[in-house]
Amino acid sequence: MVYVSRLEHFNAAHKLHNPNWSLAKNKEVFGPCANANWHGHNYELIVTVKGKPDPDTGFVIDLKQLSTLIREHIIKKVDHKNLNMDVAFMEGKLASTENLVMEFWNILNPLIPRISGAQLHSLKLYETPRNFVEYFGE
Repeated sequence: MVYVSRLEHFNAAHKLHNPNWSLAKNKEVFGPCANANWHGHNYELIVTVKGKPDPDTGFVIDLKQLSTLIREHIIKKVDHKNLNMDVAFMEGKLASTENLVMEFWNILNPLIPRISGAQLHSLKLYETPRNFVEYFGE
């Protein structure tokens, strides 16, 4: 099995806020991430697929096609957006990096096999250079 990864980048704003909690509780739990006027991140998304190289191309997946798929179905929907207000697939969800990466998985997982025999292996989403989540599906 060969693992191939593609890195994409986007910028987005959000705030962490549980509507069932008081303002004080939100500030206590989420600190400055609960800022009423939002805050932003320069996100890095690493999409890793796995498979066997095609005997005709030597590719597990055509990285240009993978990049186009990620940009079309993820990046265009989140780049320079407010994750709490502008992104339909985040509606009704806390805009945490954990919830965001799971939604990305739900979008990409059925699409990857359409462009190659590869399968989605993992997603790694960096919120900052020191804070990131990794997701391998259910």
